Amino acid sequence: MNAYDLGRWASLTGLVILLSACETPTPPTSEPPPPPPPKQVGDPLVIKGRELFFKETFNGNGRTCGTCHREDHNLTIDAAFIATLPKNDPLFVAEFNPALAKNFENPKLMREFGLILENQDGPDTFNMRSVPHVFAQRVSIASNPNNRFHCFSDTQCPRTGWSGDGAPGTQDLKAFATGAVIQHFTKSLSRVVGVDFRLPTEAELIAMEAYQLSEGRQEDLQLPLPLKSVVAAKGQEIFNSPTQGKCAFCHFNAGANVGPGSPLGQGNLNFNTGVQDLPDQPEDLAGEPNNKDDGLGTPGDGTFNTPSLVEAADTGPFFHNHSVATIEGAVAFYNGDAFNNSPAGQAIRGGASKAINLDATQMVSVAAFLRVINALHNIDELDDMLGAVARNEYLDGEHPEQVIKRSLNDIDDAIMALAGGSLHPDAVSDFKETRALVEEAVQYPSRRIKLAARAQTVIARAKSHIVS
Repeated sequence: MNAYDLGRWASLTGLVILLSACETPTPPTSEPPPPPPPKQVGDPLVIKGRELFFKETFNGNGRTCGTCHREDHNLTIDAAFIATLPKNDPLFVAEFNPALAKNFENPKLMREFGLILENQDGPDTFNMRSVPHVFAQRVSIASNPNNRFHCFSDTQCPRTGWSGDGAPGTQDLKAFATGAVIQHFTKSLSRVVGVDFRLPTEAELIAMEAYQLSEGRQEDLQLPLPLKSVVAAKGQEIFNSPTQGKCAFCHFNAGANVGPGSPLGQGNLNFNTGVQDLPDQPEDLAGEPNNKDDGLGTPGDGTFNTPSLVEAADTGPFFHNHSVATIEGAVAFYNGDAFNNSPAGQAIRGGASKAINLDATQMVSVAAFLRVINALHNIDELDDMLGAVARNEYLDGEHPEQVIKRSLNDIDDAIMALAGGSLHPDAVSDFKETRALVEEAVQYPSRRIKLAARAQTVIARAKSHIVS
């Protein structure tokens, strides 16, 4: 080797050494072992009910209760979520089952507005309604009105569905499930038991009722809350004011029940708030046929039961026909002519010229209050989910691997609820940090338990930014 070759070889060798020194160290290829099998905990009846709710088709057209009450979308559906589903999803059975092609669903209104066809007044008439979530039913559907019309008995008057008459017979959640199978699970419009579907057994109905009652809040809030946002705190004040928002007349503690001492009765009551009288209803704008939804009874009296507001901000669009898209729009509805001229509006007007007369800033404040309590609801749900994962436990029969994935939905909902109202940027940052931890836990199951515990700590910090 001559001097030139020797020098060239030395230069190349030095370059290789230099490049080798710059390389990023190769991470270890082996992950720690996966966590041990999770512990089975929880009420066996609730676990069984959850399995039936999301998996049982009752020998019908392929739908389950979870087809419309999606566990990964706040136990409801809307047009945006529907757009993400595959073409063969059972929700679209009317589009690929010729026996259900007419008068079973309206695919245009379903896809554009998230509306489902209902025959609550009999097989020869129909209405298009949105899908109510099933959170907090333990504290939302009991009713004891002074007017007992449409009640099953002196002791039972549950308000299920959108108008309080969504269930045949006893009107309770068990009857509601039976009615849902007949309405939505059938293979044909003949709706023959044993041919088009099978009816749930009593044991199955009891289990599904137990599951539904376990979802969401098990008790009402106790307002006022020590809110740190001055805007949301003002909204809470207006919400509870008997002369300004007057919201607590029907939504005591932001729930679904009237306040104590109401002359109308107790629990969840029906009201005609004028939603059906709004101009430019979705089905009208779409040029699709529809009957005016007359609410409770056959023929209806124009009233609808009261939804809980704690879970409202992330379960829009709003009202029984998805006629309003945003929580701010839903608050503004009560400031408009449709409500103020309605029987409910007239009943609370008193001596004022309008039942409710709020300025724009006041309506935004009320919406901010609703956004904040929704985020607090998300935190409670996340605490349950992340806590179960951190303890390596099933949650109502759901494996921690699935629970941690599903927690991403509540994280995103909390971010949407707060950021959509320019509220609590510090808490939003915490939720984003929580999301990063959860994503890592999903990607690396061996770290799932520790990461879930860390995420639980971060959401506790987020809560401390929202309430004192």
